[in-house]
Amino acid sequence: MSDLYLSHIRNWILKSPPAEWLLTSARELLIGTLKQGPIPLHVAFEMDGNRRFAKNHKIETIEGHHLGFEALARVLEICYKCGVKVVTVYAFSIENFNRPKHEVKGLMAMAKVKLEQLVQHGELLDRYGAGIRVLGERDLIPVDVLPYVDRAIEMTKHNKDAVLNICFPYTSRAEMTSAIKATVDEYTTAPRLPNTPFSQSRITQKIRSNKSKNPDSPPRDSSPDQNNKSDVDDSMSSTTALDPDSPPLQSTPVKIAKFQNPEAITAEVINSHTYTAECPPLDMFIRTSGVTRLSDFMLWQCHENTQIFFLKCLWPEFDLWHFVPILLEWQWRQKKLVEKESTRR
Repeated sequence: MSDLYLSHIRNWILKSPPAEWLLTSARELLIGTLKQGPIPLHVAFEMDGNRRFAKNHKIETIEGHHLGFEALARVLEICYKCGVKVVTVYAFSIENFNRPKHEVKGLMAMAKVKLEQLVQHGELLDRYGAGIRVLGERDLIPVDVLPYVDRAIEMTKHNKDAVLNICFPYTSRAEMTSAIKATVDEYTTAPRLPNTPFSQSRITQKIRSNKSKNPDSPPRDSSPDQNNKSDVDDSMSSTTALDPDSPPLQSTPVKIAKFQNPEAITAEVINSHTYTAECPPLDMFIRTSGVTRLSDFMLWQCHENTQIFFLKCLWPEFDLWHFVPILLEWQWRQKKLVEKESTRR
């Protein structure tokens, strides 16, 4: 008897009404207890192990990814119910384009289906007021997938209580490169000066305009003539004459464009150009499948207070009972951190 068959039997038993009621009650009680302590505001998940799960259970790779999406739905409800405000998931790496074409094509087809499901059955996101944001290199998203991405963002843009960041397609190096380019542009672009009625550009523009309207007109006499019309800017009346006794016009002082000082560039400036600039700092990073590396995900966001957890379970297996021990350990570490800071004071 295969593991997958046993898994189906277990799921059938757990979905029976009595078992479902008991599990729901226990889950609500447990989450309510956890909410009494500190809750991370921003949690990132590196959803690893879908292909290995499919191989272990002798099913198609795409089916493993489908089960991974179901695990994501469970995790989102757990996080939002606990009080997490931002969930960031690594859905597709730029490096994944190097996988076999049939697998990439299948993943893109699945992305369209799952994004459409989020739109059509968005009760979970609407219940917790979660809006979808897709982070990554938009130019690399296939043309046939883009409408589904835009629709998912548009349909949840009214939700402001929580955020679901879907990194697709994404790598941290690409994000940091984009942030640095934006910072360089900000500090090397001169501020645009406003045009005044007597600025050099306005005068030159007016002269060229008058010449184009009257190409055959003779040169103007240098002596003043009462019948001649003044070549004053359109912003002033052409029939207005200056009083001889009036004081001379004061020319507008030339403003020299000043570039920002590059010495003022800080980590905060670069952070303001990252994909997660509007999100709270990353509190918790979780990766499944037993792999102990970040794999080019959230490298910039992982700071000294980010708690990183590597789990041996595969992503389709991840549920509340895997998340609870992690959250308890995070709360314990937060308590120790607060005690350490209080002793310093």
